[in-house]
Amino acid sequence: MTKLIGLLLLLAMLVQIIKPLGLPGLRRRADFWKLAVVAFAAWAVTLLLRDLT
Repeated sequence: MTKLIGLLLLLAMLVQIIKPLGLPGLRRRADFWKLAVVAFAAWAVTLLLRDLT
């Protein structure tokens, strides 16, 4: 699951750099770092949930 989340968010970051997604907060190419923050948070939550179960 963590690999899938990482792959999808990496793909979204690549697309954002090539052609911005146009979503609120992601209108410029330089906003790809916001996707990196979301990726890190999703990865951390997934790891924490895996340890708790």
